[in-house]
Amino acid sequence: MGEVWAGVRERVLALREAPNRRAVFGAYFKEYGHRFELRPVLTEEQVDAVERRRGGTFPAEYRSFLMEVGAGGAGPDYGVFTVEPPETETETEFEPDSGVTSEPGRALPFRPERTAEWEEHQAAEPQRSAYGDSDEDGERFREAYAAWDKRDDELLESLTEGALYVSEQGCGYYTLLALTGPERGTMWQDVRAAAEGVIPFAFPGSTDRVTFAEWYVHWLTRAERQAWQVPEDRTDSS
Repeated sequence: MGEVWAGVRERVLALREAPNRRAVFGAYFKEYGHRFELRPVLTEEQVDAVERRRGGTFPAEYRSFLMEVGAGGAGPDYGVFTVEPPETETETEFEPDSGVTSEPGRALPFRPERTAEWEEHQAAEPQRSAYGDSDEDGERFREAYAAWDKRDDELLESLTEGALYVSEQGCGYYTLLALTGPERGTMWQDVRAAAEGVIPFAFPGSTDRVTFAEWYVHWLTRAERQAWQVPEDRTDSS
């Protein structure tokens, strides 16, 4: 995968000196800005240890990113989430929101079709007006709603199983990388905050699936174009 990431780390770090660097979204936003910094790369042994802890393997592009570009830092939106290797080989604590079970080697499947199932379930929310006015009718409604609400929570939580959170877009939106299933290696958006479930990440004007490397390099190319443009009213922004 060396050709995919050749020179990328150097290109990212060079943006720290670009004249219009502060105009790139997410780079200098309060304490969340990544400031075009990258975490140190991981060794192959460290990546192996992270995978063992998570209970599954990373897609090749993401795995090589960790070893050739950085273990987090500068990237789309507010940056790429940091990956911390276990301190010892006996460390077995599983990270939250990783889309894995509590047993190594048993990664959960990523099933984006669950979004459609969840939307159907949302449309079937019990309505009080559909029940009668008696106390018994009220109790039936409460029981039906409690069962519906429990299933709603289960479906909502399952939407990100088998995927890895890689970036925060802001306003409760996140970018995910599918780790398992037919969509393995492709990028998705968690837009549950807007009641839209989990949907494919796509570039404007396209419906094609996007891989991790395509997602990252596309951001870098746009960031370079914007950051290296000299501001009209140039001032020292260091």
